[in-house]
Amino acid sequence: MAKKKGRSLKKAGRYDASGLVEAQFEPGSHGRVLKNLQGIKKKSEMDRVEAETLKWATDTLVRKYEKNHRFSAEDICHIHKTWLGGVYEWAGKYRQVNLSVRGFTFAAASQIPRLMKELEEGPLQQHTPCNFKSKDRIIQGLAEVHTELVLIHPFREGNGRVARILATLMASQAVVPLLDFRAIQGKGRQEYSAAVRAGLDRNYLPMERIFRAVLQRTMRRT
Repeated sequence: MAKKKGRSLKKAGRYDASGLVEAQFEPGSHGRVLKNLQGIKKKSEMDRVEAETLKWATDTLVRKYEKNHRFSAEDICHIHKTWLGGVYEWAGKYRQVNLSVRGFTFAAASQIPRLMKELEEGPLQQHTPCNFKSKDRIIQGLAEVHTELVLIHPFREGNGRVARILATLMASQAVVPLLDFRAIQGKGRQEYSAAVRAGLDRNYLPMERIFRAVLQRTMRRT
């Protein structure tokens, strides 16, 4: 993957983007909802639509990809398009704007095609298909791919959820049920953010601990 050490972190608002359709907000939404195909203006309504389509997309994609499938950058775009294609016209396309979240700057938009190619030729080739027999090996693959994808942040919106769908699809190759990610909600959110930041130095151990907890919770549930 691209060299990340020494990468600057700039202080910014939730998002720092301008100039393109994907950076525009829906008229009448008071800057809270991105311009969308359904004309949704309320954030609560958009949250509901995204959540409902996310569940449908996950169920659809689990049935699509086989146990021996090696995931690619194109597959990740397809995942995003399947989920949000009916909501945003830019679904499935790499973002053209730079993004910062709470002072953390993700990969520059101009670098995304190169970084996604490196993700495909590196972690995705190494860790998929993820039909390993060892639980530790599965966790290692999930953690590295997830961390690197979130750091690239290839899309304008929905990157974390796309990364979780991909993790679910990878886990399903090892005959693991749909992953339960509630461990990264609430108080676990801070630990998750720290694990993503640790990936800047290619330290995936914090994310491995998180995925170990996710798998334990998933198996207890089932």
